[in-house]
Amino acid sequence: MSRHQQRALNPDAAPEWLRAVTTVPPADPDRVNPVLERRSPKGAKVRAAAVLVLFGGSARPDPLAIGGLPADADVLLTQRASTMRQHSGQVAFPGGAADPEDDGPVDTALREAEEETGLVRAGVQPLATLPEIFIPPSGFDVTPVLAYWRDPSPVRVVDVAEAERVVRVSLHDLIDPDNRFQVRHRAGYQGPAFEVDGMLVWGFTAGVLAGLLAVSGWELPWDHHDVRDLDVTLTRVATGVDDKDGAGEFGHHPTGRMGER
Repeated sequence: MSRHQQRALNPDAAPEWLRAVTTVPPADPDRVNPVLERRSPKGAKVRAAAVLVLFGGSARPDPLAIGGLPADADVLLTQRASTMRQHSGQVAFPGGAADPEDDGPVDTALREAEEETGLVRAGVQPLATLPEIFIPPSGFDVTPVLAYWRDPSPVRVVDVAEAERVVRVSLHDLIDPDNRFQVRHRAGYQGPAFEVDGMLVWGFTAGVLAGLLAVSGWELPWDHHDVRDLDVTLTRVATGVDDKDGAGEFGHHPTGRMGER
């Protein structure tokens, strides 16, 4: 049993501007988001995992902004250490594999977020969970746990061997059409992506974010026909230099962390 008391899901605790995200299933109106449809094959051996999709910002909606989105609204993301042999530099929600002592996916997501970012979990109000999403490279069934940061605490990189950044990314930057496009992997994957805060968000993380933005009431029209090579884009974002040959392979971590594809 977890050493922490299980926090109950309470969608009614969501601020008005966040209400649609916690009550309406994620959507893919442009049919460009394969992540949302991934379910584990029947009979497949899967590993349980959870991630924390933690929204922060003023509880009061901005009456002048689309969907009431406050100026300080954000979401918590981490960037894996560039020195890791696999998964290096990848942007993700805090989260990871379930421990036997965890009291369900909410407890897993909060525990992992606490371990990775140092957040005080007492200030986090869980709102809802999304259906499990299967990640083929690692065999994880991942439950996204949506939450509101009712009482934000300082966050930081806890272990430099695992992460190089912990970032509260502005939701206004995420919905900016100039920061949105699709990426295509040489292995065949194609899906939504965001370029924010000097990071490329793609794969599972971008798929969940795109699905939530589609029902949020905040989304602005973006060019989903803009498809860019993943390796070239990763190189450009990481170095500021275009790599016309598309050098660099984005690895997938075999254990403990979820692959992003």
